[in-house]
This record gives sequence, structure tokens and C-alpha cells, in this order.
Amino acid sequence: KREHKRNEKREHKRNEKREHKRNEKREHKRNDKREHKKNEKREHKKNEKREHRRNEKREHKRNDKREHKKNEKREHRRNEKREHKRNEKREHKRNEKREHKRNEKREH
Repeated sequence: KREHKRNEKREHKRNEKREHKRNEKREHKRNDKREHKKNEKREHKKNEKREHRRNEKREHKRNDKREHKKNEKREHRRNEKREHKRNEKREHKRNEKREHKRNEKREH
């Protein structure tokens, strides 16, 4: 009888240990999963940030190009105006000289 009781106790202890181990394993698995999820989230966030930065850079570049084009056009127009003015002045001078010559001839 006593032996039987002792065996049952032993068995019971063994079962409890086993159960405890099982529970610990389960808990460990759960924690691993949780950790994994967290890491994935973190990674995802990082990637989104990176993507965002990339897009901003791209946008910035685009804007710079646009600005540059605008400036070049402006500069071009300015140069054309300047050239036009120069030509008008030249033309005006020529006409004055011509007029002057004509007047001199008339006087003679």
C-alpha cells in the first residue's frame, strides 16, 4: 500500500513537471511570436521611412530641375531683350549717321 502511494506521488510529481515544461515551452513560443511581430513592424516602419525620404529626394530633384529650367528660360529672354536693344541702338546710330551724311551733302 505504502509503495503504491509513493509511486503515485512520484508519478504525480513527474506529470506536474512535464506540464510545467510544456507550459514554459508554450509561453516561450508565444514570446518569440510576439517579438517576431514587433521586429516586423519595426522593419516595416523603417522601410516606409526610407521610401518616404527617397520620394522626398526625388521630388526635390524634380523641383530643382523645374526651377533650373525656369531660370534658364528667364535668362534666355533677358539675353534676347538685351540683344534686341543693342540692335536697335546700332540701327539708330546707323540711321543718324546716314541722316548726318545726307544733311552734309545737302549743305554742299
